[in-house]
Amino acid sequence: MPVLQEPSATADAEQLVTPPPLWLLLTEPARGMAELVTLPLSVPWLSLVPAGDGHGVLVLPGLLATDSSTLVLRGFIRRLGYQVHGWDLGRNLGPTEAVLDELPRALARLADSTGGPVSVIGWSLGGIYARELARRRPELVRRVITLGSPFALTDPRQSRADAAYRRRSHLHADGRLPSAEEVARPIGVASTAVYSRRDGIVAWQACIEPESPLHENVEVRCAHLGFGVDPATLWLVADRLAVPAGQHTAFRPPAPLRRLYPDRS
Repeated sequence: MPVLQEPSATADAEQLVTPPPLWLLLTEPARGMAELVTLPLSVPWLSLVPAGDGHGVLVLPGLLATDSSTLVLRGFIRRLGYQVHGWDLGRNLGPTEAVLDELPRALARLADSTGGPVSVIGWSLGGIYARELARRRPELVRRVITLGSPFALTDPRQSRADAAYRRRSHLHADGRLPSAEEVARPIGVASTAVYSRRDGIVAWQACIEPESPLHENVEVRCAHLGFGVDPATLWLVADRLAVPAGQHTAFRPPAPLRRLYPDRS
């Protein structure tokens, strides 16, 4: 998914990144389905993830997706003991007036009902929404986890979904959208960017930013359509949600699972 407003045409050409290879795009559905079908094989070791502390978790879908796309992810989080909610806004058609008005209200309601800041997980375009919620209401957001979210996109060609996004641009709240530069700025709460070099929809380079005391990037090996069912991603999400509020410790997978995370030595 592209950023909310078109990037500047003056972007340095040397910084542009090409889209994912066509073969990755064409195999996205099959690879995503394979990850879903093989997920039960991971149940034994996924049962060992840290239990939740009951805080609220808001999960946001990607472009053209609905809450049904995050059913497995939300079910997994719910079984850990968190109070998890979908976005309840139907199909994600982009940053419409309804999305910009209702998401902050949903965040505030969940924080109020659970008695504290909320973790926000966003898949693809949903991750850009998650970061912007945290930027505007940092007191209500405990942690942000983005799944293949191109918040650092510098050129539309980095996204295979750009055409789908633009076809719906007439629905978007143009006067209220942040620029590409604003979207790419770091946020002031703990955040983890999950990305995959096997992503066939968006260039993985657009899904990360320099690491800092508050931010980390973690690589997994799944399709863009597989983030919500990929066992390595599910373990990572559980691990990050279990970090106590106000703390930010770097992700360190257990030794037997290190091979699942290419950038974790």
